[in-house]
Amino acid sequence: MSTNDHEWEIDNLPNRLTIFRMILIPIIIGALFICSTDLLVPYHKTLGYVAAWTFVVASITDFFDGYIARKRKIVTVFGSFLDPIADKFLVVSSLILLEALGRVHSIIVVILVLREMYITSLRLLATERGLSVPVGSLGKWKTTFQMLAIPFLMANDHPFGIPMPIIGTIFIFLASFFSLYSALEYSSSTIKKLASARKQTKLAKKEKVAAKVMESEQNDE
Repeated sequence: MSTNDHEWEIDNLPNRLTIFRMILIPIIIGALFICSTDLLVPYHKTLGYVAAWTFVVASITDFFDGYIARKRKIVTVFGSFLDPIADKFLVVSSLILLEALGRVHSIIVVILVLREMYITSLRLLATERGLSVPVGSLGKWKTTFQMLAIPFLMANDHPFGIPMPIIGTIFIFLASFFSLYSALEYSSSTIKKLASARKQTKLAKKEKVAAKVMESEQNDE
């Protein structure tokens, strides 16, 4: 089966993993929401771990659905639409609830959320112009620190003397730092590609006009 044959498929392994990740998000939201209330106070620590481990599982499915899709060359319309949405829902909802719990500064949440919106818009612009914006090294570091920070901040505990809140805070600050610089990297790359595409378009138009003039002169002869 060719790559195009998969285009409109829904029921395949990468899409199942993405749907599973979407199903996990309400569990994380529910656990953290209860932690922000006076409900089930004796179980708040347990619920923090439930949210943290659920986030870890969701992050693992994010890695594997992309890996399997690339390995088997399964690119579908449904997966291309749902996968980035699932990622944004997972991260943004987690950050907002962690901010409500006072574990992440609101400025950090604003930086990370606005960066996601900006990069998504930038990619849409690039795609509309037939350009690709590959993930840079700074973007990968941002994602790594973010995915490590969030479960540490969700658990918010000190098992075996490990200061999860401190580690999570350091990682989330690093994530915000790399998010800003990666946004600049994406912007610079996209602007250069757009400028190059514009130059090529102008050159193609000039060549087309020159060809028409030459053809007209030949006809006159």
